[in-house]
Amino acid sequence: MPRIRDTDSEQPLSSTQHSVPGTQHCLVSVVVPTYQRPDLLNRCVNALFSQTMEPSRYEVLIVDDGPTEDTRQTVLAWALKPGPPVRYLPNAGRHGPAAARNRGWQAARSDLIAFTDDDCIPSPDWLSTGVAAFADATVQGISGRIIVPIPSVPTDYEHTVAGLERGPFATANCFYRRTALSAVGGFDERFTVAWREDSDLEFALRARGYRLIRRPSAIVVHPVRPATWGISLRLQKHNVFNALLYKKHPALYRRFIQKTPPWRYYLMVGALVVSTAAWWLGAAEVAVAGVALWLALTAKFCVRRLAKTSRRPSHVAEMILTSMLIPPLAIFWRVRGAFKYRVAFL
Repeated sequence: MPRIRDTDSEQPLSSTQHSVPGTQHCLVSVVVPTYQRPDLLNRCVNALFSQTMEPSRYEVLIVDDGPTEDTRQTVLAWALKPGPPVRYLPNAGRHGPAAARNRGWQAARSDLIAFTDDDCIPSPDWLSTGVAAFADATVQGISGRIIVPIPSVPTDYEHTVAGLERGPFATANCFYRRTALSAVGGFDERFTVAWREDSDLEFALRARGYRLIRRPSAIVVHPVRPATWGISLRLQKHNVFNALLYKKHPALYRRFIQKTPPWRYYLMVGALVVSTAAWWLGAAEVAVAGVALWLALTAKFCVRRLAKTSRRPSHVAEMILTSMLIPPLAIFWRVRGAFKYRVAFL
């Protein structure tokens, strides 16, 4: 796909875009980062155009984090339709969802900022319900409900994604006052993937004493996208950003993310290291004991992952192999993050 030249200025999409009454003082701005997924973006914007809120009361900002002509044309098509004002912002400079969201809220015209993602489907009353919570002037941010529809017997990946339903202040569904975002500098752009940047913002606001509340009636549906075989292995790289979050907010990390280090992983990796060293040193009994411990811990890990997930042969095979590889990969990326951010992170 041909790339659109990055620019520091927003791209006007229609001659009538800025003429909607109330645009300069609209009630809420919706920021949607996107990356080369025009079909999913089209579905999301359709839901945003179907809001019960009066179109003149909100605007939609699409931040293209990896600009393509397909995405620009998708946004242009919506900008030409009756509805809320739509703006297209190609993201120049540093990329990633944190940077894209900063680009969006900083360009917004409203005092309230709503965040969702291009693969999400906000419910029709999402905006009106979320905005209503700010009638209380002490509220600085709200987290809505995320629904992740998965099969009754999901894959391990689907089960993992469904964890979004329990995670507060995920950027798939949250609202903040502009003043609160400005006070903490928005999202930390060192989080270059969609991982922990939302928790970092939440923790930064909590540390300043801002009042953040839940509003379960503000609903966004987050369908699970198809995943390739072995996706859980690639996701272990996110542990680098766990280290960054821990460095910035150690107490809140242990309270809300992970109470203790993954000692089970360390024990599994340690058993492998000891058995390998013992083998080279000729200590056969120690080597066998180490392998036996590793096999027992790996089997337990695999069984736990399969307890509530699919038993299809291909999925079982994936769980067996990835259960062997996840612990050493997770530890590697945790150590990598500890060195990168200079923090004692286990």
